[in-house]
Amino acid sequence: MASVSISSRLNKGVRQQYMSLPQGDKCQVTYIWIDGTGEGLRNKTRTLDVEPQSIEDIPEWNFDGSSTYQAEGSNSDMYLIPVCMFRDPFTLDPNKLVLCEVLKYNRLPAETNHRASCNKVMEKVKEHAMWFGMEQEYTLLGIDVHPFGWPANGYPAPQGPYYCGVGADNAYGRDIVECHYKACLYAGINIYGTNAEVMPAQWEFQVGPCEGIEMGDHLWVARFLLHRVCEDFGVVATLDPKPMKGNWNGAGCHTNVSTKQMREEGGLHYIEQAIEKLSKRHSEHIKVYDPRGGQDNMRRLTGHHETSSIDDFSAGVANRGSSIRIPRQVGQEKKGYFEDRRPAANCDPYAVTKAIASTCLPDLEEEE
Repeated sequence: MASVSISSRLNKGVRQQYMSLPQGDKCQVTYIWIDGTGEGLRNKTRTLDVEPQSIEDIPEWNFDGSSTYQAEGSNSDMYLIPVCMFRDPFTLDPNKLVLCEVLKYNRLPAETNHRASCNKVMEKVKEHAMWFGMEQEYTLLGIDVHPFGWPANGYPAPQGPYYCGVGADNAYGRDIVECHYKACLYAGINIYGTNAEVMPAQWEFQVGPCEGIEMGDHLWVARFLLHRVCEDFGVVATLDPKPMKGNWNGAGCHTNVSTKQMREEGGLHYIEQAIEKLSKRHSEHIKVYDPRGGQDNMRRLTGHHETSSIDDFSAGVANRGSSIRIPRQVGQEKKGYFEDRRPAANCDPYAVTKAIASTCLPDLEEEE
């Protein structure tokens, strides 16, 4: 039996008795933010007298940054600035989930608040209608940190039957995947799809296309929903880029990119132009494609298991072993998008999309 949490074994029937109680005109609002690790998410809830109709109706709040790796105890108050609102799939309407930026005591962005600088870039390149789609891979673990469904003292059969697989011997934890999908749809996340991945207990969901800053907003809240759904089931979702050593695939966050020009007739020219620019800043991108300056991706980008080498930049049509992949259909139609396969599963989507926009677009603006 897989190792699941004690909390998941509590009587859910008793819980439902309370969850179904009426709450009058009051509204529960859960504030969500990124902590000082740049990977972890935190949340807390407050009551508003009426249901908020827009993000402007959500007041600022604060929290103790000394308990989230974001401040010292002597000066620990941090500001929560609401930026994006979603429906709450756990406590249901009229309750809300609100993603927040974190500001320090002096109202400057916290060190792991990459949204602030990303938003500035996205506003500058707004005319290019830059679309992103990010493919979030993750691995399900028991609370003993062993992959969910794997034998306690061994390994499952080698990779091969698990990618997009079906059947109890191939798909580990599908209930979690389907509940997360429904939660995203209910919340208003722009979720595109989901599938089982190459390693057993590894899955993927895709978010997008999203324009500009919305990419990071929607992916971070989708991650929060994933962790909350896993909490209900008593398991853990890890975004570690290489959770298992050996002949097992790692986990990435492949990022699909297009601009208005790339989507129009003859757009392949602009795709190739962007790839050429990316090739000249490979090492700079690697440093922001995981939270540890490339150290996490070093374990994943080996040139094996459908990855390129972390040391080399490459691009190709339909090549999943390259840094940048041009889908075959795009190569045929001469327009569309490209896929940057380098970002790690635990990347910050704000840092990734900011880097791509900053590298790919300045010269295009000058030409115009």
